[in-house]
Amino acid sequence: MAVGLLAGLLTLTSPGQRLQASIGGLTSDPEEMPASVLLCLVVAITDGDTLKARCGEEGSYQLIKVRLAEIDAPEKVQPFGQRNRQQLADLCFNQEANIRETARDRFGRTVARVRCQGLDASAEQVKAGMAWAFTRYLTDPEIAQLEKVARGTGIGLWADSSPVPPWEWRRR
Repeated sequence: MAVGLLAGLLTLTSPGQRLQASIGGLTSDPEEMPASVLLCLVVAITDGDTLKARCGEEGSYQLIKVRLAEIDAPEKVQPFGQRNRQQLADLCFNQEANIRETARDRFGRTVARVRCQGLDASAEQVKAGMAWAFTRYLTDPEIAQLEKVARGTGIGLWADSSPVPPWEWRRR
């Protein structure tokens, strides 16, 4: 699947391969690029901020567990836990996703910004009131702004008078 982006500056070669940058006919080696993007198929939704994706070529697929960057969603057993999982499934399940790794967490998961159907999954979860901006790891000010709007309008988990943040829930 060859898709040219930005007037041919970026080329997405096939599912599971990395974006390659090309400037003036010079193409960089994707392994040397600081922030590569994988094109994968989302095959499972664990909860409102975690999914599994199949990346790579047929015959050599790799299954990766991805934690959405910069957000924290209620745990499955918390109020809104099932709704936030369903929200992420509606956006990403069985969809091709652009996965841009930003870190690895202590559990070995890939922490990444994920785009499904052209939308940033982290931003969409917060915008729908299904997740908190994870201020401890926040680098994108838009995520905090989206949380502020969701809180102000009382949508999703913000309809609850005192929602318990997942990091507090896990501590209990």
